[in-house]
Amino acid sequence: MKIRGILTIAAAGTALLVGDVLQRTFLVAAIRLLPRRRHAILGAWQQALARIMLWSARVVGGARYDEIPRIPGGPGTLVLMNHQSVMDIPLVVRALRGTYPRIVTRERYAHGKPLISHMVRLYQYPTVDPGATVKTSLESLRERAAQSPVPVVIFPEGTRSRDGSLSKFRKMGLRSILGGREWEVWVVAVDGWWQAAKLTDFIDNVADVRGRMRVSGPFTSPAPGESTSAFMAEMEREMQDLFGRISSSSAEPLPAGEKE
Repeated sequence: MKIRGILTIAAAGTALLVGDVLQRTFLVAAIRLLPRRRHAILGAWQQALARIMLWSARVVGGARYDEIPRIPGGPGTLVLMNHQSVMDIPLVVRALRGTYPRIVTRERYAHGKPLISHMVRLYQYPTVDPGATVKTSLESLRERAAQSPVPVVIFPEGTRSRDGSLSKFRKMGLRSILGGREWEVWVVAVDGWWQAAKLTDFIDNVADVRGRMRVSGPFTSPAPGESTSAFMAEMEREMQDLFGRISSSSAEPLPAGEKE
């Protein structure tokens, strides 16, 4: 029903606007007062935002999704995830409980987006410009990812597909990240969220969402200096296989929401 979608947009939008104010004031103040607690504070805040977004979709909108798997993570953890909707970020954040991810993000999101743009800067997300192939840009991405004290998340497809199907990996950014250090790599596949790919799509489709999420790994990446081509091909096949398994199980019943 559209009324549930409208209410979902209202709830999520209000949360983003209020969250933007709180993040720029109280959160920043807390980090300055307690610099040694920076990672704990940032992690707790990101988990809270993810919970709010998923709560809005489930309780207000009527979306249903199965249990969110957990991914152990720390420095040197790299998560490869397919990209279906705006809810991919809350989902991967909830999977990485006890920490928070730095998510490879398009440069255009670093400016002019309520809450999101400030979060990109505050959490030091590595940013990329899809139209740029400058060597220095790729080197910066590699170094920032390699030095991250928390897990790094990248969507290797680069963008969402219109029908939820998997697209081929865009390997330039991934190759740069893999070249920076040896990684413990986890592959994540989600399905069922593509019907609500954008916030505006929630109005028509959020009640029809039947979300699934599966994880495989860890896989050890090649050491720096070694070829990553075969490893990237292996990870792409792994994601295809994982996605195929959850897509074929779409007829199975789902609980109303997340199990804690």
